[in-house]
Amino acid sequence: MSSNLKRTILEHVRRADLSDSDCGIAQALGVIGDWWTFLIVRDVAGGITRFDGLQRELGVSRRALAERLAGLVEHGVLERRPYSDHPPRYDYVLTAKGEGLLPALIALQDWGTRHVMGDGVLTATSEDGSAESRRVHDLVSRKLPDVVLERHDGEPVTPSAPGVWTVLFFFPGAFAPGAQGYPPGWTDIPGTKGCTLEALTYASRSADFEAAGAAVRGVSTQRPDQLAAFVAHARLPYPLLSDQDSRLAAGLLLPTFRTAGVDRFKRLTLLADPDGIIRAVQFPINDPAGSVDEMLALVRGR
Repeated sequence: MSSNLKRTILEHVRRADLSDSDCGIAQALGVIGDWWTFLIVRDVAGGITRFDGLQRELGVSRRALAERLAGLVEHGVLERRPYSDHPPRYDYVLTAKGEGLLPALIALQDWGTRHVMGDGVLTATSEDGSAESRRVHDLVSRKLPDVVLERHDGEPVTPSAPGVWTVLFFFPGAFAPGAQGYPPGWTDIPGTKGCTLEALTYASRSADFEAAGAAVRGVSTQRPDQLAAFVAHARLPYPLLSDQDSRLAAGLLLPTFRTAGVDRFKRLTLLADPDGIIRAVQFPINDPAGSVDEMLALVRGR
């Protein structure tokens, strides 16, 4: 028996064992299969939905990609949507089951950034020139993912405002007095301080941004009810959006950190044009209030 055939049989046995397991981790691995599959989910979440685009991005063989895509469709993680009849061509998009993998994707990214590329220290910021910073600044010229988030008042909205420039500032968390408080040890985490100051500074400059043709939107992983309480407390003249399901975080691979069992955004700001194309990035942000004036200058300069 050849060595390749032996490996194939052993792999089949391993998959069979996994499929009979009562362990949720084993069941999930039976679907995911290997690390290429997770990278496919990553890129589809980021808006690369066609076979040729995925093949170019991943550098995997066409046969291997076709097998993995077929497996993900079979398991209900992806669905095929035709965009051409002659010849037949499809977009691969995440199903609700596939979107359920996004928090796991974010957790892997956070673990890799903190424990593999970093020294294990919990932080809500980054260093200039770090791999994380380079990844965020490479978002310039990328289109915002076609996702829908929930506004603080419960309305579903897209990240960018239609027809105008959009300032999206991502913040770790802001809470109204009397509402659910900050997680334990929050102020000891570098980079968490300044969310309220940043939000209020954007509020004080909102008329200036509007006059310059830009809409301001804040984004957090907090629940909509938590954001609504803060909007009412701070009397914010602009909306806050909830990315509690990690759709936007996974689509752009935005930097996050995890504390008290919740994934939080590291502070950053994106400027998108009326077509939803990212034109400028602020990251890392060490001066939350000062970054608002810097962003206003960028908007006016465009």
